Amino acid sequence: MQDDIKKGHLSCVSLVKYYLQNIEDKSHLNVFLEVYKEEALKKAEEVDQKFRQGTYGKLAGLVVGLKDLLCYKDHRIQAGSKILEGFESQISGTAVERLIAEDAIIIGRQNCDEFGMGSSNENSPFGPTLNEIDNSRVPGGSSGASAVSVQADMCQVALGSDTGGSVRQPAAFCGIIGLKPTYSRISRHGLIAYASSFDTIGIFSKSIEDNALVLEVIAGKDEYDSTVSKKEVENYTGALNFDKKVKVAYLKETFESEGLNDNIKEKTLNTLNFLRAEGHQVEEITFPLIKYALPTYYILTTAEASSNLSRYDGVKYGYRSPNTEDLLSMYKKSRSEAFGSEVIRRIMLGTFVLSASYYDAYYTKAQKVRRLIKDKTQSILSDYDFIIMPTTPTTAFKIGERKNDPLEMYLADLFTVQASVSGIPAISVPNGTDPEGLPVGLQIMTNDFKESELFSFSKYILDNQ
Repeated sequence: MQDDIKKGHLSCVSLVKYYLQNIEDKSHLNVFLEVYKEEALKKAEEVDQKFRQGTYGKLAGLVVGLKDLLCYKDHRIQAGSKILEGFESQISGTAVERLIAEDAIIIGRQNCDEFGMGSSNENSPFGPTLNEIDNSRVPGGSSGASAVSVQADMCQVALGSDTGGSVRQPAAFCGIIGLKPTYSRISRHGLIAYASSFDTIGIFSKSIEDNALVLEVIAGKDEYDSTVSKKEVENYTGALNFDKKVKVAYLKETFESEGLNDNIKEKTLNTLNFLRAEGHQVEEITFPLIKYALPTYYILTTAEASSNLSRYDGVKYGYRSPNTEDLLSMYKKSRSEAFGSEVIRRIMLGTFVLSASYYDAYYTKAQKVRRLIKDKTQSILSDYDFIIMPTTPTTAFKIGERKNDPLEMYLADLFTVQASVSGIPAISVPNGTDPEGLPVGLQIMTNDFKESELFSFSKYILDNQ
């Protein structure tokens, strides 16, 4: 695209106009909460000028959408919640700042499940986002709108957040690429917190090259986040050639899972058979601990949510109930009127597992199990280069189908939580479609900070599909 701009076949202004037109034409999908039309066009003119002068940045001309959990200075942010109604961010998150510094063009903020809690994009006071392939189906969650923005050509790349699969699962449902990097690879400064020891900024794109380039720009140390890694950021785009034989593991328990759709199972096995035929070592292994990953994830994330969301109290910013008599009723009513049912459910679950009587039985035990899962996963990855499994047990389900059954909804994260609990990088890439034309996702995981290998191996698989 940059080559075309340099040759004069294309301009940033025409690109932005193209995406703005698509946003308008597909407004029924309910993707954007706000579109920065004038601002994006003005920025596009500036970047065109930089192209003429030869002073453009690495991401010049890249049009990017932001999930409504990423702070952008002097722009509204709500975390898909009524509790932050009218709130304007006073800072830009580090990832957002780094995009802008390299001349990316931010086109708007996107709908999401409230505070990133959900697997379908239905837990939003702004209504559900629709999957472009079939408008009666969900796009996945919680970054569902960000996935649809790339799927439906409303921007080239979108930033979401992945706590337990919130980038990978919608990427699978929408037939695009979704990366969750290693925990601590990207600064969380300016990302509204849900569960701080799990939250990761992730990247949606249609090509591995775009994904790798964006990670190269936004990753790395940051004085505003004490948990971010100081490890050097690799040249991901320069290492996309794949020319070696690797060892791949797949988990027996995953393929024996009752909830796994036969079509997805078949597509995943086909990919494993292709790798075997190409001379790679592909082996089935057992991982009995996998059944504890989902409960461990939900115990720990609800506990962290209960703590993180206590700051939304109607006092300092956001929504304040008009029906209050005293301080206590202001706290209670502001929170109960403005938080949605799923957020309330998770805050209450988290408060329960952190309560004095149950702290050791749930929270402490879940922390120990998390360590076991992480150690076992890393032990597997010391013997194998990659773990492959389906991204999701099913393809995109119908809107409303699981709304009243939280347990059924939570099972949508069945295969994505292992990487989140372990903190390792994982990517979802398209792996064909089912008989109804709905996309199937393939998930590839590797060891900490091996995003370079993850990108090159994913590109190799995609190039050979």
